[in-house]
Order: sequence, then structure tokens, then C-alpha cells
Amino acid sequence: MPASRTAPTDLESLYAPLLSTGPDTAVSVILKLRGETCDIDCLYCFEKRKESPGGARINAEQVHRLGSIFSGRPLSVELHGGEPLTAGRERIAEILDALATQPNVIRVSLQTNGLQLDDAWLDLFERHYPELEIGISLDGDALGNSWRVGYDGRPTYPRVIEALKLLGCRERRVGVICAVTPYVLGRASEVMEHLTSFPAVTTVSLVPCFDAAVTRLTMVVGSRAPTSRALQRRAIGPTGPAWAVTPRQYADFVLEAAHRWVADGVFHRVKLEPVVSVIRRLKGLGTRSCHFSDLKCDHILTLYPDDRLGSCDELPWPQAGLASLSDVHTEADVASAQGDSPLLQQARSLVTKCTTCDYRDTCGAGCPAVRLRFAAAGDEDAYCDHRMRLIDGVAALLAQPDLPPGASCSRLRWRPVRPNNMYNVSAFLARWGDPTAPRSPARLQASANGNINTVGLPGVHEADDLDPHHPQWYEGIEPGIRPVVDSLTSGWNAVTYDSCQGHAYADLPGAEPRFLSVGILPRDRAEYARTAARLCRTASRAEPSLPGACSLVLGRSELACRATGRVYPTLDLHLVPAAGTTPAEYFEDLSQAVRVLTEALAEAASASPSTPCACGGDQ
Repeated sequence: MPASRTAPTDLESLYAPLLSTGPDTAVSVILKLRGETCDIDCLYCFEKRKESPGGARINAEQVHRLGSIFSGRPLSVELHGGEPLTAGRERIAEILDALATQPNVIRVSLQTNGLQLDDAWLDLFERHYPELEIGISLDGDALGNSWRVGYDGRPTYPRVIEALKLLGCRERRVGVICAVTPYVLGRASEVMEHLTSFPAVTTVSLVPCFDAAVTRLTMVVGSRAPTSRALQRRAIGPTGPAWAVTPRQYADFVLEAAHRWVADGVFHRVKLEPVVSVIRRLKGLGTRSCHFSDLKCDHILTLYPDDRLGSCDELPWPQAGLASLSDVHTEADVASAQGDSPLLQQARSLVTKCTTCDYRDTCGAGCPAVRLRFAAAGDEDAYCDHRMRLIDGVAALLAQPDLPPGASCSRLRWRPVRPNNMYNVSAFLARWGDPTAPRSPARLQASANGNINTVGLPGVHEADDLDPHHPQWYEGIEPGIRPVVDSLTSGWNAVTYDSCQGHAYADLPGAEPRFLSVGILPRDRAEYARTAARLCRTASRAEPSLPGACSLVLGRSELACRATGRVYPTLDLHLVPAAGTTPAEYFEDLSQAVRVLTEALAEAASASPSTPCACGGDQ
């Protein structure tokens, strides 16, 4: 009987070791069919910066051996390079046949530059592995593809376009990997319109060129450098290569692309990554992307033609190498080599800081390979900041899809409240605005640790439905939070669905303190936008006058309706301890902070509803 997965530790929930996952969890294997050998010479190619064996080919025997080592769990296989099709039709057919005979291989994909694709190749795929998924590398339009050239320095773009047209005629569906470089920045609308104009394209994956640390030319075999390397030499300067982008630039490009994806309705037929992965994590769902899941470097392996088996190909080589395939007999051998790898130990250590991050459940700690590069440059915070910006921006897009790109509030951060649900949200909203609606009496249990309210019906029911028209509304609001709730409900005409004045729980040993918070439930998208802007203006007014131990945090979250399953966007206001202060200092200053906040709420209410957000989305 297969062993079940044990409860993961905090670190394992972000970075799962291979043996901590059960036999139903897939391992991804990247087959570098010809190492770095390729029929073109992209200036930014990371594979050619490695020590890779040129000319050799992975064979069917190696594929069968991999299947035997991991016979106890599913395998997801990617045929990669260099350019995998340079292995030739006969060898590719052998590889596909070998994969087709292995019952644990659940998915096979091919990542190609597309230049060799023709009817003969597509016929071969259909004969030997009809379910083969195809990915094409295409960096948007002709300008965006300027870094993708042949050895003669000439652009490859026109030939890739012909391949996409052929795929469309053959009714093959493909994904496109688009590298984000300076040539596409500020042009997300054009790039998205171009990529999604091809009927064959059903997925667009935007990947960053975080190559600022690249300072050396790619090694040249032989005495004569091709024209492409001369172009590369001109592109690499003392501050890095011209194709590199910053994390902030990448995040802004992705968010701009996401707005076009939504505004143009393209989301109905094209998947956009990493946006879809962010959305799934915002909704509490899993994703196949290792950048947003716990199945990171220990669940991704790379095999080279010379039998070198290593971890993810994005990690630096040869440091990422684990063992020779011929020396590996079981999954446990692989796990042992992973445990002994200094590089993977360092990668895991970087994820440790993520266990206490507010974004951990949504971000999933990102990519250890990229984090290692930023950590080496002393700029890991930039990587984390761009991940948070992506999450906050996508959360804002879901709640306010009509908001122009770059206009979302930078003060409103994704801070999910879990669990966060109500029995019938629509009934609650209807009752809020109807003073004639029937209201059941509530049982109020007040104590130093908070008000516990139940409606007077058989059994115990959370009083998630008290509203200002309820005769016991005022009694149900804790005294310390009443001024804030009154400002929101009376001054702003907002709907509050939850509130807490904060509790130190000094008489409850081991209990974590709870800090002041109010949950706001906008009635519609227009009210959401107005309320979000008002909250930002409130923060701008309040922050300079808040006592030193208290900090104002604005959050986006969601409220789930248990009756219908519908999810409602919410806005949440929190007063939390400022950095470097203790809960005791916080509670000592809390009353003063509430007074400052209440005054700021009143001032924000007097401003015109059309007044824009105070931060301008640029912080």
C-alpha cells in the first residue's frame, strides 16, 4: 500500500524534499537532447553559458533508465536543448517511442525555436506521440525578437512566424514562451495582440531576462567567432547586457499585459502566465508552475547526453549536477545526492525567510535559482518586491478590471483573511440597506477577549449578519473599534462585515495577540474603486500622525459565501505593531492611533468620490 504524505513542516510547505511527497506527485525531467547544441545563436541563451557537451545525443536507453528509477511515481518530461530537433528525426522518433511505452510518463512536451518545424516533423509527432505538447520560443513581435538571431546575425523571426501559421493550419495548439527584454517594455498591448493573433497559440508565458550579472561573452569553440557573437559583444557592457530587465520592469510589463488580456477578452481562449498561476494561488488553488508551488528544485531534474543528471536547468552548472545516471539506481539515490548538494542546501536556506512572509501562501517562495542570483548580487529584496507587486497587481485587477494599467493602489496589499466566509452574503447586503427587513434577536456575550454574538435560533450561528438597522448593532461592536466602524458605516456609507478592537490575551497563556481590524464589503466594483481610493487617502493623512508603535496596513482579501460558493472582493483595514515594536507597546498606543485614524477617515469622506488614489500606484 503506498505511503501517504506526512504533514509538511513550514519550510517543506514551500520547498518539498523529493522523499516527502507521495507516489502520486510527479517529477519533472528535462531531457537536454543535445546539450547546448542549437541551430541558432540567441544572444541571451543561458544554456550556452554552461559547460555542456556539444554534439552528443540522449538515447532511448537513457530514457528507459529514467523511467525505471522513478517507476513509483509519475514523470512529466520536457524535450529541450539547445534545439532538441537537431537530434534528427530518427533519434526523436526513438525517444518518443521510448516515452510512449512507459506507463508512468504522464506528459511529454517539446520546447523548440520552431525553425525546423514542417509537415514531416508534425507527421512524425502524430505517429510516435500524438499527445506531444509543443512550445515555441517567440519574444513578441519582430522588434521583441531582436535578440534571437542565427549565427550569421540575421533574425529568426520570419521563419518562426511561418511555423506558427503551419501549426494553425494543422490545428495544433501550442504555447509561446516570450522573454521580457527592453525591446518589449512599454509595449505589452502590442506584444499581446501580436502573440494572441495566431490561432495556434493557446498559452503565452512571459519570462524575465534577469541577467544583470552577465558580464562575459559566451564561449566560442574554434578560432573564428560567428557574427552573432560580435553582436553579443556589443550588447554586454560594464553594467550588464542590454537585454536584461529589472524585477520591477518585468512586474510592470506582466501587469500591463494582464490588463490587455482581460480588457480584450483574450482570457477566454489564451492562458497567460504567470498571471494564471497568481490567480490560482489567490483563490487558494494549486498550480503546475514550480515558481508558485512547493515542488521546486528537488522535483525537477535535468539529464544531459553525457549521463550527467542534475537539478533544474535554471540553476548554475556544473554546481547543479547530482550524479551520473549510470550510478543512480533508485529514487532514494537521487534524494541522497540532493541532500548532499551544497547548491540545493543554499537554495533551501533562501526559502526559510519566506515561512514568515505575509505572501507565503500566494507567492510560494518563487524560483530558488533566480533567488540565488539576486542573493549573490546582494539584491534579494528586489526579487521579493517584484513578486509582491505581481500578486498585489493581479489581485487589484480581479477586483477592479476596468482600472487602467499602473493605476492600482500600491498601499493596498494582498492580505488574505483565512478562514473568511459568511453564510449568505447577498442576503446580508440586501438586509443592510433595508430597514424594514426582519431581524432575529442576537445573543451578545461580551468579555475582555471580545464580543461573541449568536442569533437567537436553535443551535449556534455566527452573527455575521448584524447591520446598523439591527437594534443590537451598537452593542455588538466592541467599544475600541466603534469610532472606526461608525466612520465607515455612517461617514462613508460602507458595509462592514467584521471588526475587532484588538486583544492582548494577557490572561490566556500561549495565545497570540489579535490586532485591530475592520473588514469592508463593497456592494459593487464602482464602490470598491471609490473605497480603495478613500482608504489610500486615509492612510496618506493618518500615517504622519500615528504613534510610533502602530502602523496602518490596508489589505485586499475575499469573502466566501457558503450558501452559493460565490467569492466577494473585500477591503480590510488593520492597525498592527510597527516594525521593531512589541505588542505591549502597540496596545499602549492603540487608543491614540484609533483617534488619528478616525479623524483621517472623516477627512477622506469629505473629499470628492472621484478624487484619485493618493499614492498614484507608484510607491
